[in-house]
Amino acid sequence: MSKERGKVMFKELTISIVIVIAIVVLNNVTQAYTDKSVSETTKELEELRNDIIKTEKEHNDIVSELNDIYDKWMEYHEKLSYYIEHNELEKAETQLTALKGYVEMGEYNVAVSELDKTIFILKRIEDKYDFALDNVF
Repeated sequence: MSKERGKVMFKELTISIVIVIAIVVLNNVTQAYTDKSVSETTKELEELRNDIIKTEKEHNDIVSELNDIYDKWMEYHEKLSYYIEHNELEKAETQLTALKGYVEMGEYNVAVSELDKTIFILKRIEDKYDFALDNVF
């Protein structure tokens, strides 16, 4: 009976180790994707912010660039929604939508403010889902 119990405990230990390894690997994969998507979007928004402030580009070019950023974010949003709270993603989407409206109307002063808010929300998403002991406990 002792031998059988040892085999059962070995199986349980093996399964537990496999589960822990799977969780760690999946966490690393999702964290890498979150970092990539947020950092790319943030970088593009910061470049757009500089373009708006310097007024180097025409209105149509700025609108087109923002639409491209929005479309890219929506592609990221689709995958991020599997493991990030929808509320957090909706905040970013709402800010991007407001930003699009202000840019399309040519209200660049307000658009820069909305841009800063959007960048802040994206960085908050990245920080919130970053693996740290504070987030575990």
